[in-house]
Amino acid sequence: MSLFVIGDLHLSVEGDKSMEKFRGWSEYVQKLEENWNSLIKPEDTVILAGDSSWGMSLEESLPDLKFINQLPGTKFLLKGNHDYWWTTKSKMDRFFAENKLTTLNILHNNAVRVGDITVCGTRGWMLEDGKPADKKVTLREAGRLEASIKAADELGGEKVVILHYPPIFANDESEEIIEIIKKHGIRRCYYGHLHSDACRFAFNAERYGTRFTLISADFVKFRPLLIE
Repeated sequence: MSLFVIGDLHLSVEGDKSMEKFRGWSEYVQKLEENWNSLIKPEDTVILAGDSSWGMSLEESLPDLKFINQLPGTKFLLKGNHDYWWTTKSKMDRFFAENKLTTLNILHNNAVRVGDITVCGTRGWMLEDGKPADKKVTLREAGRLEASIKAADELGGEKVVILHYPPIFANDESEEIIEIIKKHGIRRCYYGHLHSDACRFAFNAERYGTRFTLISADFVKFRPLLIE
């Protein structure tokens, strides 16, 4: 039983938002499926760190969710900034059950233990322009991360944080998110969101005793990254 992570699949299986027009995304769905099937077994778990589908609603995202569902392993999905289909956890859980998406689960204000690892996380946020509204969203996301870590405390194991937005980018830090990571002694944090030239400014190193790792699909060559 192994644990993997990958972010930003940006699927549009039956839609018109294919990422193939962007550099580095040629035949990305085929590459993802081939790599996934070569790495992941039915007993494994994969964390999807946001931006999984371009669908604007649960119904529009269904072809993409079905594609993910048929891949090996149990999956836990976080929210990304482009997951417009995202709604309440209860509605998503019900939609998954109604459509027999039996390998899909939502990671939101909760945590999941896989072997010796307990995964917690949230979308996060970036203070790109410093507006008060951004600060409000950041505080809300920090609260969700705190709730997820609290849930992880009850499960035991090493707590690993998964975010969609980078908590560190270039010379900036999301202070509220970083403080929670520091307070709880998190040793590993994985994040997505960054693509193309932005990856040059990604922080892939250790700071404050935590190792930060970018796991956007194009950055990891559409190959889920083994955590444990």
